[in-house]
Amino acid sequence: MNPLLDFSGLPRYAEIRPEHVSPAVDQLLAENRALVERQLSVAATWDAFVVPMDDANERLSRAWGQVSHLHSVLDSPELREVYNENLPKITQYYAELGQHEGLFKQYQALAAAPEFAGLSTARQKIIDNELRDFRLGGADLADAQKPRFMEIQEELAKHSAKFEENLLDATRAWSKFIDDEAELAGLPDDAKAMFKEMAEADGKQGWKLNLQAPSFMPIVQYCDNRALREEMYRAYTTRASEFGAAELDNTALISSILELRQEAAKMLGFDSYAQVSLEPKMAESPAEVLDFMNELGQRAKPYGERDMAELREFAASTLGLNDPQAWDMAYVSEKLRETRYAYSENEVKQYFQEPRVLAGLFRVIASLYGLAIVPDNAPLWHEDVQFYAINDPAGNRVGQFYLDLHARDSKRGGAWMDDAITRRQTGSGIQTPVAYLNCNFTRPVGGKPALLTHDDVITLFHEFGHGLHHLMTKVEDLGVSGISGVEWDAVELPSQFMENFCWEWDVVKHMTAHVDTGAPLPQDLFDKMLAAKNFQAGMQTLRQIEFSLFDMHLHHDLAEGQTALQLLNEIRKQIAVVIPPDYNRFPNNFSHIFAGGYAAGYYSYKWAEVLSADAYSLFEEEAGSHVGGVLNPEVGHRFWSEILAQGGSRPAIESFKAFRGREPTIDALLRHNGMA
Repeated sequence: MNPLLDFSGLPRYAEIRPEHVSPAVDQLLAENRALVERQLSVAATWDAFVVPMDDANERLSRAWGQVSHLHSVLDSPELREVYNENLPKITQYYAELGQHEGLFKQYQALAAAPEFAGLSTARQKIIDNELRDFRLGGADLADAQKPRFMEIQEELAKHSAKFEENLLDATRAWSKFIDDEAELAGLPDDAKAMFKEMAEADGKQGWKLNLQAPSFMPIVQYCDNRALREEMYRAYTTRASEFGAAELDNTALISSILELRQEAAKMLGFDSYAQVSLEPKMAESPAEVLDFMNELGQRAKPYGERDMAELREFAASTLGLNDPQAWDMAYVSEKLRETRYAYSENEVKQYFQEPRVLAGLFRVIASLYGLAIVPDNAPLWHEDVQFYAINDPAGNRVGQFYLDLHARDSKRGGAWMDDAITRRQTGSGIQTPVAYLNCNFTRPVGGKPALLTHDDVITLFHEFGHGLHHLMTKVEDLGVSGISGVEWDAVELPSQFMENFCWEWDVVKHMTAHVDTGAPLPQDLFDKMLAAKNFQAGMQTLRQIEFSLFDMHLHHDLAEGQTALQLLNEIRKQIAVVIPPDYNRFPNNFSHIFAGGYAAGYYSYKWAEVLSADAYSLFEEEAGSHVGGVLNPEVGHRFWSEILAQGGSRPAIESFKAFRGREPTIDALLRHNGMA
């Protein structure tokens, strides 16, 4: 049997080959289209109409999800070819569904039927969401407009895939060999050991550098060689631009994506794509988002200016750098941190061994929710991947997840969570959910465990928060189970919420052991980390606001004839305290908004951070009355039942208020960022 057509259990990754993709996709699409025609004449009831559609579309989603996942984590020329060959077919099918007048009428009939009032809240929400999505999918368009609207969806899918591929290929295309160790002065020993292993893997002497995060970050943060820092910075910030191979330049794709999104928005009767993007989100309008971001920017700007003034003064007085540039910022920041707080990121990193961090993370989940995380078995796509089950106290399975933590050439950058299988009620019982958790951390080097920076630990907790949102749902209907149906600007709440535990001593002390001595992280070192928690928080906040404003203006009111880069430079003049060099081409590698679903939605990180900080403040308020401090199972189970368990079955603001007992406020966010 084609492994992509087996839905009886976990994906059969050890057996999936590129030649399986097209036959599976073609068969599923043919079956689904035949079903759609049959469903037009059945009774418009939940069981007769919705359930068979869910069954069919879930099969397609699971099969294509495996292909898409492999395209992200184990890319190859053969897989890329069949992915791009089948992507238009998948896009066309979903575009057909979105504007199918007959299906739209069936959902309208179900919403108007007496049965609707007797459906659960979750099922009513699914039907409401479907009606909204049909309108956004072009179901209301005139017949003459529908082919063009479908064409736009197909073009956008192709462009987004190409954008991500260009970025991966441009990242992969650059490398540099160093044969004089003096050029790497200042680098931690483990970074140099990694670079040496990379060179040896290519059959060469010396040290190999590339543009993946585990290589790029140590150079710009620690390397005393300013010329090398600039060379790496230039290569990194000009990826997929006119400064590299012409066939990998994303500039024209950006223009085309923006034009197509705007054309689709106009066809749907909106003034801008931003308005379309916000329809299924919490925020009501682009103006509301811009007001929120501008207010936050006004609060953060004085702190950012103070941070920058301190950096400049320190660079000049201590490092002899009178005019620090963008490629100096991480380096100067690290030196200032070491001077002010008497510790370095690299010193801290020696305590965060990957297995130990995972054990500490799993302890948090056990303490808050009474759940046990245990190793489990599954077919895997790479030797680095781990697989786990989450069980309740009675030993019943809550969910399972894959953990793919290390960077490699065939894997896209960044960190992300995705769903493999979603919880739902089926004819044979409850289908337990399965998630993918992906990061790009440094691999084990020199026979020692992989070491994580504290920022890596925060990233891991963040992605795990997304995973818990998917895995701990108690909803049994596909469309609003787990992260499905959750407003995009609320979906970061559980992930950002989890980050807070990385700053709690009672959590951190259990996840550390020095890689050489086994000694736990000393509390005085943790206290220094805590004192430095909001080090340059003003600058970091302004950077997120810069990206968010750029994204929203880009999709709402980009001036005619203005390029994305020109808009970004305008916004930087207003908000940024670090102005990068003219050659910086950040838009060309901003895959969040051009390939990752965050278009006119990047503000979600800060929007949801208001919710996550305020939610966590309840754990802080209740910490004094519990022996475990913030690891309070009573509050934890409340968070589970009111937020994680609910999935998208009700508006996110209702879930928040049910947990917190009131509307959210910005106070906790400002306090957590040292800007109260």
